[in-house]
Amino acid sequence: MLQETRRGETATADTVDRATELDVKLARVRELLRLRGASAIALSSRESLAWLLGGARVTVPTNGDPVLSAVVAEDALTLHIFSNERDRLVGEELPDAHTATVVDHPWFAPLPGVGSAGAAALDAGTLHETDASAELRAIRARLLPVEADRYRRLGAETAAAVTRVARTVRPGDTEQALAAALSHELIGLGAEPIVLLVAGEGRLDLRHPLPTRARLGRRAMLVVGARRQGLIVNLTRWIGAEPDSEGVGARLLQVEADAFAATRPGRSLADVLADIAASYLEHDFDADEWLRHHQGGPTGYAGRDPRATPTARDRVVRGQAFAWNPSAPRAKAEDTVLVGDGLPEILTTDPAWPSRVVRGLARPEALPFA
Repeated sequence: MLQETRRGETATADTVDRATELDVKLARVRELLRLRGASAIALSSRESLAWLLGGARVTVPTNGDPVLSAVVAEDALTLHIFSNERDRLVGEELPDAHTATVVDHPWFAPLPGVGSAGAAALDAGTLHETDASAELRAIRARLLPVEADRYRRLGAETAAAVTRVARTVRPGDTEQALAAALSHELIGLGAEPIVLLVAGEGRLDLRHPLPTRARLGRRAMLVVGARRQGLIVNLTRWIGAEPDSEGVGARLLQVEADAFAATRPGRSLADVLADIAASYLEHDFDADEWLRHHQGGPTGYAGRDPRATPTARDRVVRGQAFAWNPSAPRAKAEDTVLVGDGLPEILTTDPAWPSRVVRGLARPEALPFA
């Protein structure tokens, strides 16, 4: 049944509405139930709920706990929603013509499948999401064409917004002012800024530079994570020139190119990460440079879904989104891409940003200060 549904997905790609999208995704979850011999599963994470419900905004604090849970059974979908959130979710977020049963819960009551109390309330034979986390990641990984189209729009619009802001930046601006301008642009796109990092020239050795009142100076790095309709794009950009006598930036782009080449359908994340780790040494970095910061991994409805580690067994699938972020002292590369059979499709690209071609792909260079 699941294979038949998947074969039919491409044929309905451009015309699928959110109700049809929900049906396709429910079929995937129900195939999981069949394989596990379970009667139902309670979905309670932000990424699973946003995925199932076509990008619905399921939290109130940006990275807070969801305000609903979903119990998927073979013949039913039940949405358990805090009563104070019902009108917004049903009226503004849920797919039109959905056939779910909606059950209200007081704001202080545990939702089925959420926390220890919610897990204890599940019926016998109902899986908790954590019982099938790897299978659910695999189900989310292969994006529907309609999801890929949403992703392309978000990637292009986010990259263009970053360009607009970067072109206004001056060396005397503060990191916090740059972050505020980026946030303003992203929210104007209907996106949630879930990661905003900025480092001026005095803080470029930091891998996760939360913005401060420091001036940018002659060079700056900005990192953006933006979520819209559940999907998350990630990118890193540089502003201002810096002498690079050792060619660190160019060598790091070769590491990134090796990461793209290693990300082939069917390979495990652990194997891909091993290739990335070896690439650092091949391009004259320290052999343990890859240990000094995580390298990224699959993305989609989570910033990394999951982060690639030496023991990660998840396998790359065609049509999956990735955001690798190789880094070295005062250098980093990051964009969001879709995996295919050859070169990846870069989603977070703006033709107005200066670039160079690296092994067939346009990669961003530093934008000069205006």
